[in-house]
Amino acid sequence: MPRVKGASSRKKKKKIFQRAAGMVGGRSRLYKTAKESVMRSLAFAYRDRRLKKRSFRSLWIARISAATRNNGVTYSRFIDGLNKSDIRLNRKMLSELAIHNPEVIEQLIAISSKAVASAAPAAKKPAAKPAPEKAAAPEAVSEPEAKAETPAE
Repeated sequence: MPRVKGASSRKKKKKIFQRAAGMVGGRSRLYKTAKESVMRSLAFAYRDRRLKKRSFRSLWIARISAATRNNGVTYSRFIDGLNKSDIRLNRKMLSELAIHNPEVIEQLIAISSKAVASAAPAAKKPAAKPAPEKAAAPEAVSEPEAKAETPAE
C-alpha cells in the first residue's frame, strides 16, 4: 500500500481557502491570514444571526409607531389596546399592514382605543402605603456627664 502524506492537512487548507474566496490580498492566499479571517467572519455571522432578529423587531416597531402616531395614538397604548381586546397580531404583520393597508390599521386603532377607554375606569391603582417611621436613635451621653455618673471610689 502506498504511503499518503499530508492528505488531511491539504483537505483542511482547501476548506479554509474556499471559505476565504473573495477576500482581498493575503486573506485569500496565505493560509494563516485566511484562517484568521475565516474564523473572525464565522464569529460575526453567528453573532449577527441573533442581532438580525432584534434589528428587524425594532424596524417593525418603528413602522407601527409611525402609523399609530399619524392617527393620534402612541405605540404603547395601541399595543395595550390590542392585548385588552384580545387581538393577537405579531409586530411583523402589523408593520406590513401599516405599509400596505393603512385603513386596516385605522380600524385596529379604533378597536384598541375602545378597549383602553373601557378598561381605564376599572383599573385604579391602590392607595400608596405610608412610609414606615424610622426608629429614633438612642440619645448619646456626652463624655463629662458619663464620668459624673460613675460612682467615685
